[in-house]
Amino acid sequence: MRTTFAVLAVAAACGLASGLVPCASAAGARAKAASAQRVPTGDLRSYMHGIGVTTDARGVSTVFFSSSGLPPRGAGRDRNWTHDVYIARWTPQQAKLGKPHVFISRPEAQEPVSVAQNDGGRVMVTFEDGWNTPNEVSQRYGVYTSNLHDVRPYPVDVLSGGHSGHVAAVGPRFVVFYSNDWIDGGGVDNLGTGNGVYAKIYDRNGALMQAVDVARRVREWWPMIAGSPTRALLMWQQYVPGETFARLKAATLDPATGALGEPRVIAPRLQYYTYAAAYVPFVDRFLVVATGADGKGFAQLIDQNGEITATLACMPASVREAGIAVIGDRAFTPSQDGRLLHLRVTASSIELEGTQPSPIRWTYTGSVGLVRSQTQLHWVATSPKGLQEAEFDLNSVKPETAADRCETP
Repeated sequence: MRTTFAVLAVAAACGLASGLVPCASAAGARAKAASAQRVPTGDLRSYMHGIGVTTDARGVSTVFFSSSGLPPRGAGRDRNWTHDVYIARWTPQQAKLGKPHVFISRPEAQEPVSVAQNDGGRVMVTFEDGWNTPNEVSQRYGVYTSNLHDVRPYPVDVLSGGHSGHVAAVGPRFVVFYSNDWIDGGGVDNLGTGNGVYAKIYDRNGALMQAVDVARRVREWWPMIAGSPTRALLMWQQYVPGETFARLKAATLDPATGALGEPRVIAPRLQYYTYAAAYVPFVDRFLVVATGADGKGFAQLIDQNGEITATLACMPASVREAGIAVIGDRAFTPSQDGRLLHLRVTASSIELEGTQPSPIRWTYTGSVGLVRSQTQLHWVATSPKGLQEAEFDLNSVKPETAADRCETP
């Protein structure tokens, strides 16, 4: 369950000129009254929140997303969130997604959905769930075949009281990276922080293999994850007392052994919640895109041992909860000023190759890029009006400007 209420300083605390509003996560195993103090009125996530994609052996992609109905209704009369999980099919031959339909529906909210597909085609779906839980929410999951037949279907608890979880596949295994509990005060608009981040490793059937305390009972939260064939990259934010920024931390995890690399701060001044990662097979690196407290974006490449091998110190600001699409040695992600960024990477370098304008407005509620061809991307974004779809001809890229590189004329 999530609840909304009025906060006088919402516009000042959460608004950006671009229209993106990086408000704090409302989840956690606290009293429902406390939940009301963590989600301001106007939070677009009450309409839609969370999106991901899997692709089967035939090349058919399934887009999963959480929405409060179609079209999305937003919070209910009682101010509670009511998302269900929907799916829609897509192939590169289709102009747009097929008609969405409900995949998981229960009272209260099931959001934000996160999905991963292992090397055998099995699919894990996870989200925080307000239904039938002794705490405010529970992080739950289900495991399915590539055509979504039951293997270990929802609802299975990752943790009662867990929240903000995301999943990645690493070889045959799944890793759910989640937070637990909530500490009031501090963070965005003084709404509070999570109280630690944790990982659980599951086999192909969804059976728990190992639990790993990544940062136990400390003010660190909003866990994000990406998977390679042998490692998971874990990223999360650390509260800085008295400041309006966080520290971005990262570590690699070997799900075969449960070995956790040394967590380290990879950015000391982070714009809250504004970071993402994807694995780039062509160079065997994780690509991190994020935005600093100064409003400038940056990118890093991280190897399987957690070492930073390349940094792009300045680029246009990235978008909270936006996806990263990868084609060979190129990666693409939205920017807060309404563009799509083109990045080119080697194992030891990152270059902002250019940008192009987006025909749809990016929000902080989630988006994903679908690869149509080497020169075409189909982007699907959540919004208060429902799914927004846009086609990008990658040959229409415009060269980056001096301002994009943070260079003065």
